[in-house]
Amino acid sequence: MSAALKQKLNYPVYDADNHLYEPPEAFLRHLPKQFKRDFRYVEIEGRIKLLVDGILSEYIPNPTFEVVAAPGSHESYYRAKNPEGKSLREITGKPLKPVPDAFFHPKDRLKIMDEQGVHAVTIFPTLASVVEERLKHKPESIAALFHSMNQWILDEWGFSYQDRMFPVPFVNLADVDAAVAELEFILKNGGKMVGIRPAPVPGVHGGRSPGFKEFDPFWARAAEAGIPVMLHASDSGYDFISRLWTSGNKEYLPFEMDAFRSCVSPGGRAISDAISAIICHGVFERHPNVRIASVENGSKWVAPLLDTYKHAHGQMPQAFKKHPVDQFHKHVFVAPFYEESIPDLLKCMPAERIMFGSDFPHAEGLANPLDFVNELEGLDDATIQKIMSSNMKGLLEGVRD
Repeated sequence: MSAALKQKLNYPVYDADNHLYEPPEAFLRHLPKQFKRDFRYVEIEGRIKLLVDGILSEYIPNPTFEVVAAPGSHESYYRAKNPEGKSLREITGKPLKPVPDAFFHPKDRLKIMDEQGVHAVTIFPTLASVVEERLKHKPESIAALFHSMNQWILDEWGFSYQDRMFPVPFVNLADVDAAVAELEFILKNGGKMVGIRPAPVPGVHGGRSPGFKEFDPFWARAAEAGIPVMLHASDSGYDFISRLWTSGNKEYLPFEMDAFRSCVSPGGRAISDAISAIICHGVFERHPNVRIASVENGSKWVAPLLDTYKHAHGQMPQAFKKHPVDQFHKHVFVAPFYEESIPDLLKCMPAERIMFGSDFPHAEGLANPLDFVNELEGLDDATIQKIMSSNMKGLLEGVRD
């Protein structure tokens, strides 16, 4: 970090989007025997692969993370600067091997954070996003895998490492009593936040909105505890949109790109729908202390969604006790992508609800997290501080405003 930048950011920087890589034991160490066949690591032609419910998954090509792409190696692709038309594999270049210990262990991670000039980070698991869509017909297995992962996180990282690293434990809402029990486990062990997938809650009769009253025990407990609910990008099941047009029936592979899928990509559709379900089905009206944060979903969807809310309210004002735009502005935090226009986002969203997220150490993130501040050029210092520090800090501390 340059001296000039260090002087400009003369306050602790909070990064809302970091990641760890989970080894197999993260899911298997505490997993009860009856669920082990639902999540297996197997050797196929000399490579370790993942079987979920007996089906081979290529969602993460190397699920042991013995080899990973270098942090930030996909930045040019996501900035749409690929004039030579290189494939994502070509853009990735030489992978990291061995993978740095800092991607697996908190003590080593802290050293990198100090070098980067980052004070605190919210850390999300990586492979966990494979679980729910592939096991939505087996909610007991999802709950068991998430509890096993949460126990492993507690073992290896804790939920608040030196009050600087905050790994995010996850719950699935399919069985709301089990979800509340898991939330109690998280709170008992010092959890500062909880994650849920931005997607319909699976059930025997199909998907249900997480905003339905049946899930109120979860929202009420989160509100009472004062912890934010994090909606991180995942496999939300939305890739069916591109498959509708191509007769495709393959597994969603996030790193397999083609022009058609890029043009019809659901983008922010899953997070837009998830937040709309929460707002339209009354979560914030019944639980005014709930705060949610959208992480690694970008922000291009925000302005169109708020316009839709204005239109819906104009048609059906009786459906809302409070205007949906006002609910969004009060209860929802958003971490935009570095390649997006933050000044444009500020035109439709208060600065107090925008958070810096680098996605380190993922390939699609920033190799140097504080390079994000370059995207804030022209903003006043007070706004920059909110985005780079105080907004995320306030969420962690349960500040309500």
